[in-house]
Amino acid sequence: MSEKLDAILAAAHTHATEVVAPNVDAWNAAKAWPRDASDKAGAAGLTGLYAPEDWGGQGLPLSEGIQVYEQLGLGDGAYAFALSMHNICTFAGCGYGTDAFKKKWARDLTAGRKLANFALTEPQSGSDPMKMYTRAMINGDGTWTISGSKAWVSLATEADIYFTVVKTSDAPGHKDMAMIAIPADAPGISFGPLYETPSYNFLPMSEMYFDNVVVSEENIILPIGQGLQGSLMAIDIARVSIASGCCGLMQAALDTALSYSKSRKMFGGKNLDLDGIQWMLGEVATDLEASKLLYRRAAEALGTPDGPLMAAHAKRFVPDAAVKAANTCTQVLGGMGLLQPYGLDRLSRLAQMLRIVDGTTEISRVVIGRALQKRAAGLPDLPVPKGFGERDEEASSIAAQ
Repeated sequence: MSEKLDAILAAAHTHATEVVAPNVDAWNAAKAWPRDASDKAGAAGLTGLYAPEDWGGQGLPLSEGIQVYEQLGLGDGAYAFALSMHNICTFAGCGYGTDAFKKKWARDLTAGRKLANFALTEPQSGSDPMKMYTRAMINGDGTWTISGSKAWVSLATEADIYFTVVKTSDAPGHKDMAMIAIPADAPGISFGPLYETPSYNFLPMSEMYFDNVVVSEENIILPIGQGLQGSLMAIDIARVSIASGCCGLMQAALDTALSYSKSRKMFGGKNLDLDGIQWMLGEVATDLEASKLLYRRAAEALGTPDGPLMAAHAKRFVPDAAVKAANTCTQVLGGMGLLQPYGLDRLSRLAQMLRIVDGTTEISRVVIGRALQKRAAGLPDLPVPKGFGERDEEASSIAAQ
């Protein structure tokens, strides 16, 4: 681990334990994004992880920067998720944006003075991005006029710019898709009511509507034909980032259970001295170590042909392990695990949320299943037994020929 990464991970750990964890319940009660906290994250270097140093970023490779969310997940998984999406957008803007866009936005994004978010999903389509109705019409002066809607937009009403995937024609398929960064103050943007969520009300999420929103061509991040491909890469990064944050969540749940069970007296001793408790928490510990290895391997694969499959493996396994860990640790505390001050109810709900966002675990299973089909096609056939009726059918077919 490089000294630079070591320092950034230490800063993320401090931010999670001193800024996020002590205040997250108050944030949820207030139902408002803690802009002062994200400002502090920016000052700590956590909002431009992959962006070039020339634009004020940290210049970390994905394989290193993604480890930051493991530390942030110790404080709160939804907070880690929001910063991960901001970093992905900042990475895209600094790496693929026009010179004019970077001159106007890059340093504010890397410093966290401005926040960004990604808008792909639409109300009717869910996990099917091909079913997209948001349209961008290219005008004679080079500007784009955008109409449509997006759903599950994180940092809704709070982000300063939204990296939005659009179609530029009514033709089916993805060859006309593009990505354009739409400033939040552009006339014609509006938001629906904020979603009511169980344990992350501080993270505003809602639908977003575009009513003939006009945006300059300098805000094009990915041109026509590259929108879907770039979006899928962003989703792969997000999936591995979520797995990283889940590891922090699992560690927080495990530490809570350990802190409680080492002091809880029952049956003539401490709970942690009981074999049953040790076995339960030992399984959580093993899943945590396996999850760390898996998401880090997936992070190393991003940008390679193995990237999408490894991201799917990480998104399939780690959030499921986090749900199991949060539930197991709640069980270790017994009735006390149901009480809000211990935080395990929040972790359980967060883990479930992280199983769903940026592609459900079922979608990851589809990706993995297709990869297995492809591998199977290249393997030699093995004899498969035939039933009595099948033999007769086969003989009849041969005779008919």
